[in-house]
Amino acid sequence: MVTVLLTVIVVILCAAVVYGLSAARVIKQYERGVVFRFGRLREAERLPGFTTVIPGVDRLRKVNLQIVTMPVPAQEGITRDNVTVRVDAVVYFKVVNAASALIAVEDYRFAVSQMAQTSLRSIIGKSDLDDLLSNREKLNQGLELMIDSPAIGWGVQIDRVEIKDVSLPETMKRSMARQAEADRERRARVINADAELQASKKLAQAAEAMSEHPAALQLRLLQTVVEVASEKNSTLVLPFPVELLRFLERAQRFPQMPQGPAPATTTPEPEVAAADTNEAVESVDPVPEIDPGTAATDTGSDADPDPGAGRGTGGTP
Repeated sequence: MVTVLLTVIVVILCAAVVYGLSAARVIKQYERGVVFRFGRLREAERLPGFTTVIPGVDRLRKVNLQIVTMPVPAQEGITRDNVTVRVDAVVYFKVVNAASALIAVEDYRFAVSQMAQTSLRSIIGKSDLDDLLSNREKLNQGLELMIDSPAIGWGVQIDRVEIKDVSLPETMKRSMARQAEADRERRARVINADAELQASKKLAQAAEAMSEHPAALQLRLLQTVVEVASEKNSTLVLPFPVELLRFLERAQRFPQMPQGPAPATTTPEPEVAAADTNEAVESVDPVPEIDPGTAATDTGSDADPDPGAGRGTGGTP
């Protein structure tokens, strides 16, 4: 009889231990427990720590409250300016109401993923390519609002949404590269033209200063020669000074008169010159005068067969 009693007691104790082990539950700090009794939701959520349920009657579901990082698959769409792009993103969310996350939606993770994909497609269609590339912060806020609105009813809170990458076609990449290159070339030309304008103004001022002081040009020339001569691998050709040419030109146009008294010049007296002239005339033998009659007689006495010879010597016919 005692043996039977001890056996019953041992069986009861074993059953109690098994019952206690099956009823005991441990909820972690980042989790919340939701109890369903005969399929009906209990009002109070189970907090982290040790808790018990009725085996076979209650069913405990644990919900993770940590922030979940969910990548959104790349979505292909056409922007408002008719450019085909592929955009992928990442969503950060967490559960704020464990009961709603289990009751309001079948799988809150899958629901958030699908909502993020459809919202991303909608944002692509409403935005321009420039907004997708340079104004992502505004698009991220718009995506967050679009996903967070239905997610509130699921007990899920969207923490943030980030557009991760925007893929463009190769033709569009080449076009954008040419556009950027043209823009950089335009800015370079504008800067170069501005520099030339400022340099021309400074050179004009320098030219005015050098025109007032011509020696400054020669000093500038010598300074340039010193700068060029500092490098040993160059051949220096020294030009003829421009100021010297100008000096010679002015000297040729306006010859300078001597400063001292003019030297005395002696001119021959008129009488002496006349006497010299007469002596020169007298030194020449006088030509004898020929009488016309005598010339005719002499001509006739000559036996010249040509009758025209007398006319050639000046005789009378």
